[in-house]
Amino acid sequence: MALVNPHGKEKKLKPLLLSPAQVAEEKKRAKELTAVTLTSREVGDLIMMGIGGFTPLTGFMGHDDWKGSCSDAMKLTDGTFWPIPVTMSVNQGKADSIKIGQEVLLVDGETEEMMGTMKVTEKYKIDKKWECKQVFTTDEMDHPGVQMVMGQADVNLGGTVKVWSEGSFPKDYPGVYLRPDETRKIFEQKGWSTIAAMQLRNPMHRSHEYLCKIAIEICDGVLIHQLLGKLKPGDIPAEVRVEAINTLVEHYFVKDTAVQCGYPLDMRYAGPREALFHALFRQNFGCSHLIVGRDHAGVGEYYGPFDAQKIFDTIPEDALETKPLKIDWTFYCHKCDGMASMRTCCHGKEDRLMLSGTMLRKMLSEGLDVPDHFSRAEVLTVLRKYYAGLTEKVEVKVHGFATGDIKAKK
Repeated sequence: MALVNPHGKEKKLKPLLLSPAQVAEEKKRAKELTAVTLTSREVGDLIMMGIGGFTPLTGFMGHDDWKGSCSDAMKLTDGTFWPIPVTMSVNQGKADSIKIGQEVLLVDGETEEMMGTMKVTEKYKIDKKWECKQVFTTDEMDHPGVQMVMGQADVNLGGTVKVWSEGSFPKDYPGVYLRPDETRKIFEQKGWSTIAAMQLRNPMHRSHEYLCKIAIEICDGVLIHQLLGKLKPGDIPAEVRVEAINTLVEHYFVKDTAVQCGYPLDMRYAGPREALFHALFRQNFGCSHLIVGRDHAGVGEYYGPFDAQKIFDTIPEDALETKPLKIDWTFYCHKCDGMASMRTCCHGKEDRLMLSGTMLRKMLSEGLDVPDHFSRAEVLTVLRKYYAGLTEKVEVKVHGFATGDIKAKK
């Protein structure tokens, strides 16, 4: 059997990253172009277009594609399924200085690196609150995704892009940062055709390990695919997660059943819609399934624990080739004497070990003992080493109450 096709009608990866020789030629014109700075989220989106992760997009969305992706139908103007808008914005003054048909230089607003160019075909304003209610189901400013959208500049620019750079990701995460054509090649070399993607923004603990092993039982292998872009304050940085996951896979997975890699996006925390988005670009990476557990891509209490599973039942059958692997809440049960889920364990709450990521961070930051069976000892060693190197206290909330967590030294 073959791997799933890339997303879109052409069923072919569309990477927009230019070769070094092409970039050198393009840079000769850079001084003539109006520079537009990109936010961290926009840089990640541009890189994903560059490597083909956002196939079949050819650039940042124009008005009609923005509206279609936000709508209940979640479709672009050509009918392609797309559940989350991919846009970039500038202030009114910058927009007024740019003409339709003009090519602009795209610059990383944080590093000032020249990332590529865009031929501007549209300038338009959006109803930000409507986008937030459609994508995040809320316009409350406590939601980090809402903050991201409401903080955008006033005018969106749409147009086709040429991507020059992948930023620092290849250098910062050698062997971990992989492009879709690279993961597909790995799968083909292994003889895999069914691969479940494990979306990850935290270190892997016993429940995550259990989810992956369920997937391995029914698929050829699992892609542990973690986010390398920005998270919310207090989350574990990517380089620490990489070390913890490598340690876990080395000691507790059968050889050649798991591949770990990362991708360059920032989290949007869009819950159900982001689960669809995750499945969409995992299809481009060659995955036939996406593991969807409890509160996938959620934040706070904005989504029900299994809303991200239910949304897959509301989209057309042919919207995505990558399908959800729906798994119930997983935990260690003392009476079962092993890992279990709500579907397999008949015991009560008092017998189940359930610990939130926030509570775990509190325990690690304060040097408290972590309950047995929640995480592997080797993983906790990596995490304790990280927390031991932190000093500056910041406030986080655990179940509604403020508590001390820790922030890295600058």
